[in-house]
Amino acid sequence: MKRNLWLLSIILILGFTSVHAQSRPFGLGLMFGSPTGLSAKLWLSEASALDAGAAWSLYHDGYFRIHLDYLHHSYLINVSKGKLPLYYGIGGRVGFSDDVRVGLRVPVGLEYIFPNESFDIFFELVPGMDLLPATEFQLDGAIGCRYFF
Repeated sequence: MKRNLWLLSIILILGFTSVHAQSRPFGLGLMFGSPTGLSAKLWLSEASALDAGAAWSLYHDGYFRIHLDYLHHSYLINVSKGKLPLYYGIGGRVGFSDDVRVGLRVPVGLEYIFPNESFDIFFELVPGMDLLPATEFQLDGAIGCRYFF
């Protein structure tokens, strides 16, 4: 147990002291679409981040759900100011309505990071599949913005 806590502490310290795409690694904001709600992002390095959301889905009469994704960013598009990475990743989601829905997400999107690195805006499409209580394919999409602390 102590060994696991020690390893987790080292990973967290290294994660927060590494080079980030933004000088402020944690962002919080809003996303609109499906789902609509809160969006959070934590940069782990220049190319990787964790993305989370707590939002309402437009599917199945508007159930509440949370998600967590691991994202990889590719800086293929050069812009004169700021950064415009393409990102993609994999994650999971849990939805709460009359029953609990558990599924996978595969987000793909574009993010514009403003030159001052305090704000970003993003657009994403997210194919996904509920695995429980039944298998069902869904396509989500959202636009959003975040402020980085």
